[in-house]
Amino acid sequence: MDVVDTWTGHHASALRQALRLTNEGFADRIGTVVRTVAKWNATPDMVLTIELQRALDTILTQAPTDVRSRFALLLRGDTSLPPVEMPAAPEIPADEHTSAALEWLDRTARWPAGASRARVAGRLEMVSRAGVERQRAVRTNLSREAVANSLAAYYRTSTPWVLHTARVDGVPVSTSVLTRPTWLDLRLPLGVGRDTMALSPLTYDPPGVDEYGALAAVDRLASGVATDLRIVNAPLYRLRRISVSPEGINGEVGIAAFLDYALTFDLLEGELSDALVNQRESTPGSLPLRDRYLPTIAAVTNVDDRLCAGGALSLFAVARPARRARNGRDYLILIQERSPQVLNAARRIAVIPKSFHGPLVDYSEDAQIYRTIEREMEEELFGRDDVDSVFTHHQRSADPMHPSRLSAPMRWLAEHPDPADWSMECTAVGFNLVSGNYEIANLIAIHNESWWEQYGGDIAANWESGSIRRYSTLDRDSILTLIHDPAWSNEGLFAALQGIRRLAEIGGNRVDLPSIEWEARD
Repeated sequence: MDVVDTWTGHHASALRQALRLTNEGFADRIGTVVRTVAKWNATPDMVLTIELQRALDTILTQAPTDVRSRFALLLRGDTSLPPVEMPAAPEIPADEHTSAALEWLDRTARWPAGASRARVAGRLEMVSRAGVERQRAVRTNLSREAVANSLAAYYRTSTPWVLHTARVDGVPVSTSVLTRPTWLDLRLPLGVGRDTMALSPLTYDPPGVDEYGALAAVDRLASGVATDLRIVNAPLYRLRRISVSPEGINGEVGIAAFLDYALTFDLLEGELSDALVNQRESTPGSLPLRDRYLPTIAAVTNVDDRLCAGGALSLFAVARPARRARNGRDYLILIQERSPQVLNAARRIAVIPKSFHGPLVDYSEDAQIYRTIEREMEEELFGRDDVDSVFTHHQRSADPMHPSRLSAPMRWLAEHPDPADWSMECTAVGFNLVSGNYEIANLIAIHNESWWEQYGGDIAANWESGSIRRYSTLDRDSILTLIHDPAWSNEGLFAALQGIRRLAEIGGNRVDLPSIEWEARD
């Protein structure tokens, strides 16, 4: 039975039993209160409200085959519930990455071996590439500001934490990045000993996921299979401690697996987006995943008590000589629209390069932020697939960033360390309330015009970008329009605002940029 014409208390109670949820778990799943679920049990003939009927329709439609079979048996009064044959799933890839994700879910949800594969296969019967892409498009059309405002209402900030907001030429702009005033405008040179991260010997043991979280992970995996989403269980750094000041950044990171993040904290964005799109409540108590994984500001900032993934994202600007078609010598700023194949900020506008902070070969040395930035420049801007963890999950080179292996544009930078030629600075640090990620914003500025003359034609975004855009720092109106584009990711705009503000300080007559002034948002 896949369709219920009219939901009664009896139907709802049968679905709860088929899902093997408690009254509390079922109430969380639907978005109602426990006493309502209890009332259904006590009053089987009552007809539910239209809103609740729609919610139960959705849950039943998305339920795996074994749940729907149990539901049908319960409605017929057959409580013996004979074993339900698990559906075959030939459409699920047999590659190591998909298998690793399914094994992760079996283990973390405490399901028997093979249960995740069966559930994902059942979910695949009800999803299509077109449907998943439509859902992603709807989520993308949700403005960054709507997400930021919703998170501002969900959390209550307190000193010293503030939400990163600004006035750009007098017009307010909000993000969902939680920071401190002392963590902004850092102007901190990277790679010269002032940014140090120690590697912790402690490994991360992910806690188990509850039934709701496990089913959300099933949905993520099924959607990924339907759209060829790339999820590689590469190691990434988990932030355990951080200290930030204009004098330096230091802290400690441990090692976690990408799946530990992708199937838990990274699900929070989709949950929030769907609630906003469908005009449902997005307050504490109404978002089950967020209520569990990231319920308070304390949970966000006490990073050693949870998995805090994140990384480095950089505004890239390069000096160009004057040309007849331009107004004069400027900097060229590069911006990307993220590909639909990426897990993070798909189809959103972002700075480039943008990356998760994780090791390549040397787990201790690679913990330094500048190492990730240099690697991502090679990967996302200069075409080095051999440093992309999606393609080189099993790295065999002893030193992928050895001078002899560098691309020509990167080799030039390595051979010209003078800050007058180019600079790499950390501009700000914060925590993104969307998924709790730590965000380290940076500015890469190439000041020597000869670099663009030699290597401008070598810049090409990799598969993570759907498209790339370029802006002149002398085109104030275009950059102002860019800043106010609603399609920005929150962390991308955070890095862009910080980078543009720093370029305005150091760019001289190459820049004519909007004014950016910070504001504290409680």
